[in-house]
Amino acid sequence: MTGIGEAGATEAGATEADVAMTSVRLYDSLTQEKRTFEPRDGDHVTMYFCGPTVYNYIHLGNARPFVISMVAKRYFESLGYKVTLVENITDVDDRIIQKAIAEGRTSADVAREFADAYIEDTDRLGLGRPDIEPYATEHMPEIIDLVERLVAAGHAYQAGTDVYFDVDTFEGYGSLSKQQTAEMRHGARITPGEAKADALDFALWKGAKPGEPSWESPWGPGRPGWHIECSAMSLKYLGPGFDIHGGGRDLIFPHHENEIAQAEGALGGEFVRFWVHNGMLNTKDEKMSKSIGNIFMLREALKEYRPEVLIAFFVGSHYRSPMDFSRELLAEAGQQVGRLRNLFRTLDDYISGGGDADAVPSDARAAGAPSSDAEVLAAAEARRVIFDEALADDLNTAAALGEVFALSREANTALAAGTLTAIGASALRKRIGAMVHILGLDAAAEVDDEVPADVHEMATQRQVARAARDFAEADRLRDAILARGFEVRDSADGFKVVPGE
Repeated sequence: MTGIGEAGATEAGATEADVAMTSVRLYDSLTQEKRTFEPRDGDHVTMYFCGPTVYNYIHLGNARPFVISMVAKRYFESLGYKVTLVENITDVDDRIIQKAIAEGRTSADVAREFADAYIEDTDRLGLGRPDIEPYATEHMPEIIDLVERLVAAGHAYQAGTDVYFDVDTFEGYGSLSKQQTAEMRHGARITPGEAKADALDFALWKGAKPGEPSWESPWGPGRPGWHIECSAMSLKYLGPGFDIHGGGRDLIFPHHENEIAQAEGALGGEFVRFWVHNGMLNTKDEKMSKSIGNIFMLREALKEYRPEVLIAFFVGSHYRSPMDFSRELLAEAGQQVGRLRNLFRTLDDYISGGGDADAVPSDARAAGAPSSDAEVLAAAEARRVIFDEALADDLNTAAALGEVFALSREANTALAAGTLTAIGASALRKRIGAMVHILGLDAAAEVDDEVPADVHEMATQRQVARAARDFAEADRLRDAILARGFEVRDSADGFKVVPGE
């Protein structure tokens, strides 16, 4: 069997000339238009995505930007670029401290527990890891240096043991969120305990309070504000003017707006070339959020759905569009992945003995018509061209996935007709494998017909529910089984669990 990793590396790779010929356009939130993307460093793409604040397990809404960043990395690598993806872990923050106090623990213990859980949960998606995953607490020298530069440049001021950014000193403030400072100032308030001069000013450094973690600084013991952490870490690893800064739309203001002010205030020049923001994952028209309580934790979702089902769910929508979360949509993604897996299963069977040159109709050969292999592979190449065009158009994974499914249907038609040779089927598998690799759906090509014990147990529970005429529960279990890539076939003798079609 051809491994998907091998297929991805072989088919998705590109030469230096391919890189030069590929015209990629990305939507930039700052200019609010699609622009031609050309990396700062020629053949090297540099990206920074905001990672989690580790005070709880991550939910599916948090998982979306992780999936987007890893698929973007795979896409640029498929074009032949070297990619450096940095994705931070915020391990010092008010929410971490509050949880630690409530539970009688240290904030370091809380952060360590949930940082480890975040890595464990996202590892299970099978997308690999960012190239660099910096922790804020390990970058205090860089953070303090950046604050010092802002003070020296007149963009920041000390108030007691705190240091604040003076928003009025930065002319471009509000350019990302398209707000005027006068409008932002209306309704802004200085909360008790803050010593800032203006309600719009934001903390770069917070003086130490009893029971909170702290580090030594020129302004006394304290800890960084949230916004300064990302500016310091992205500049350390990627340098000024790096290519792409990503994250959810909810970070545009104030987080990313403040990042621009801090970084460009210190640099005196461009911080980021493209700002890329994904839409929110919504439940009942509300953003999925821990504070609202309408969350579905990634680790819980992974108990019910195969990783590739969750990935198909995410890449099935354009990254900038808001997404509605529902179990029905996840079940639909599960069925789509099941059909894709069944194609690879059929191709493997065909390659191992079901297809040979004699399968091509003799009349077609006698007439001198193109072989079935040539026709099918030409169709696959045409689909790949449209697939590539979709991804080059602002990483349109939804359209690209549609081409994968269209090619899958065409391949099934050719296999059913028995007109492919084993060589042609093998080439077709590699080409489809390269496409699903870019979209992060490698596992769909890793055919495994063994029924997991928990899937068989769900099928047994479904039978019990059917006998009790609890059809709603039976339907729920059926959908959960489909989402795992299997289906239940009922008969007079009971049931059988088989790989999904």
